[in-house]
Amino acid sequence: MERPLELGNMTRVREFVLLGLSTRPDIRDILFAIFLMLYLLTLLENTLIIYLICTHSNLHKPMYCFLGNLSCLEMCYVSVTIPSLLVGLWTGLCHVPFMACMTQLFFFISLICTECTLLASMAYDRYVAICRPLHYPLLMSPQVCLGLAMSSWLCGLLVSVVKTSCIASLSYCGPNVLNHFFCDVSPLLNLSCTHVALTELVDFISAIVILWGSLLVAIASYVAIGRAVLCMPSATARHKAFSTCASHLVVVGIFYSATLFIYARPSRIEAMDLNKVLSVIYTVVTPMCNPVIYCLRNKEIQAALHRTLHWFRG
Repeated sequence: MERPLELGNMTRVREFVLLGLSTRPDIRDILFAIFLMLYLLTLLENTLIIYLICTHSNLHKPMYCFLGNLSCLEMCYVSVTIPSLLVGLWTGLCHVPFMACMTQLFFFISLICTECTLLASMAYDRYVAICRPLHYPLLMSPQVCLGLAMSSWLCGLLVSVVKTSCIASLSYCGPNVLNHFFCDVSPLLNLSCTHVALTELVDFISAIVILWGSLLVAIASYVAIGRAVLCMPSATARHKAFSTCASHLVVVGIFYSATLFIYARPSRIEAMDLNKVLSVIYTVVTPMCNPVIYCLRNKEIQAALHRTLHWFRG
């Protein structure tokens, strides 16, 4: 229920209180250790991938340009959301000033939109490589690759400016408790004491354009790849290609399923506990799994890693 109040009686909220992932003291310490380990592991994985791509000239290819951008994005992504999750698990409650909450929201929206478009660009890259290999040097030149990557970051930035501006312009006059572990769109809309119809509409339309648009590009690319793979004469080649595409589709499917359920809906979400569980999937699990799925199973990445380890051993 929205709470229409006279403007003169409104007291603007100066800070929000995040309830965190769990309010049960008996499991907070265990969850803190688990998520701290996952956070450090994610940073280590993605730092390693960026280092390998930057230091090995044979990895200076369009595909690895996308992977490097994805690893950089994942490091930023987890560093925006997980610290507040850890603070909440350590202290019980996390007090966040209004501007800090809006800043976190801005970076979160920017990064999640960037990831959507970047995953779609990576799917298109694999489509060109498998379905149109002779045209790959032209269609996926370094300039095109850089343009797609930069467009993904710019798209996320622009969408975030619009959405965050709309949410920050709403009035929040209490209560100020967010049943979440970071400042997200739905919990903030639930706390607004003014009409949010326009903000919800902007949020819904942007979610449809970014999430559904990038998902359709990814699905179309992988469907075309699947058809091309079925026409391959070699059973070994078919199995290898299907294995790679299947692992990619698992990550893409999990990420998009969770984000679409939360953000591509026209009404505010009331099942906040489910919201938090799904948020863990795309803010913690997916960033940790992406390096393994996209890179560490890649033979060129594995070879570069072996050479690096051999060099460090002397």
